[in-house]
Amino acid sequence: MAGDASRAELIGAGKFARVGQWWRRARASDSYERHTALLIGKSALAATIAWVISYNLLNAQSPAFAPFSAVLIMQVTVYQALVQSLRYVGAVAAGVAVQAVLGLMAGPQVVTFALVTLVALAIARWPALGAQGSQVATAAFFAFSTYVSAMGNVEKLAQLGQIVLLVVIGSAVALAVNLAVFPPIRFRSAEYSIRALANALGDLLGDIHPVLAAGEMEQEHTEQWRRRAAQTGELIAQAHAGMRTAQESLYYNPRRLLRRHRERSSFESYGAVLDALDRTLYQAASLTRSLDQWRESETSYTYTPFLESYATFLEAIADSAQLLGTLDEDHLTDQAVELCRLAERAQGCRSQLTAQAESDGLPLGDPTRPYGVLVVEATRLMEEVQHTSDVLQRCTST
Repeated sequence: MAGDASRAELIGAGKFARVGQWWRRARASDSYERHTALLIGKSALAATIAWVISYNLLNAQSPAFAPFSAVLIMQVTVYQALVQSLRYVGAVAAGVAVQAVLGLMAGPQVVTFALVTLVALAIARWPALGAQGSQVATAAFFAFSTYVSAMGNVEKLAQLGQIVLLVVIGSAVALAVNLAVFPPIRFRSAEYSIRALANALGDLLGDIHPVLAAGEMEQEHTEQWRRRAAQTGELIAQAHAGMRTAQESLYYNPRRLLRRHRERSSFESYGAVLDALDRTLYQAASLTRSLDQWRESETSYTYTPFLESYATFLEAIADSAQLLGTLDEDHLTDQAVELCRLAERAQGCRSQLTAQAESDGLPLGDPTRPYGVLVVEATRLMEEVQHTSDVLQRCTST
């Protein structure tokens, strides 16, 4: 029993420690935890203001519509909040309108409810409503309930109109709070997107080059590299989604007027770096396929020196990727200079690789052998790394 009590105390202490760590990270500038805490606080503030307006000032019959709408519309970026509020208000208005028209025509009957449901679900499929399409049917159901409980057509229409008014109030409050209280500019989201792809590339090449240098390329190695490279598609999609969020955070954001944010008007340079990393990962995937095929087919040439040169080249590319994996706006100038140095080193390694292949007499022009393909892959990898270096250099010099 004493042992169980001790374990329970340790578990409890561990939970408190994790909570403490979460709040310490939340106090850190531009951390994920800080954005989460801020979004929760802004949602609570918007909901409270919407409730006061709907309940205390308007004395609405269903005041919860306003705070519910405020919480639903509170988005990470001002742009998304505006887009979603327009879609949400449109969806609710459509659902209420369907109920108003069919209710006045057929009355509060079960058949009427079925017709309202069919029409609302059909309207919900309209692409312009996006993710808010489901709110058409939800609004129609609430409107039907309100319609049934109201007395007289005038009161029924007044109650239905009030639902739309409360939704508009809640959405407007959410937009106002999002604009007024620390509207986020997600510079770090762009950095995190680049870091994610750079680390994936660095980790993959960091595992490949020691094996090539040792000349111990077994089936389990090449198959594992090929699987890992093929699984980066989802990571690439997530990285591009993070970049889009960063770009959207600039739209309609009043914080862009602040002096420290005026110099950055877009994420064009970061987007170019992300695109280059996307292409580099694609080339890395092609490289792993070539290495896997080479292991199965090459037995007639002494290619150990070529493999060693290739390992040295991939190590240089991995070093560049690892630097991009630590990309930080506050140190971007120094990092751009270091990336240029690493790119020059990688260019030298690629030249040595080509020279080694030619001196060994490898059949670079034979399309049925992997040597020429591997040299081409190295050239393409180098082009993307050089392009990334040039982009960051231009970004820091402007």
